[in-house]
Amino acid sequence: MNSKLTLTIEESIIKKAKKYAKHKGRSLSSIIENYLKVLTVEEDKTDVEITPLAKSLQGAFKSPKNFDYKKNLSKGLTKKYL
Repeated sequence: MNSKLTLTIEESIIKKAKKYAKHKGRSLSSIIENYLKVLTVEEDKTDVEITPLAKSLQGAFKSPKNFDYKKNLSKGLTKKYL
């Protein structure tokens, strides 16, 4: 069931949002609705129960304080593919 919602938003933002929606071929209402769905789904994910196996592995690996994940990944991929 759909319900009406009144929002107070700066006029310039509304104009830009309507232009964006038109460019995407969607209604502004559907874009806002989908955005709110994403927000509430992410909130619901925090309630996910961690399995006993995942809990047992938690903290099993300690990386050095100066560990740079992106730098090390880049080095590994470069070594593998170049």
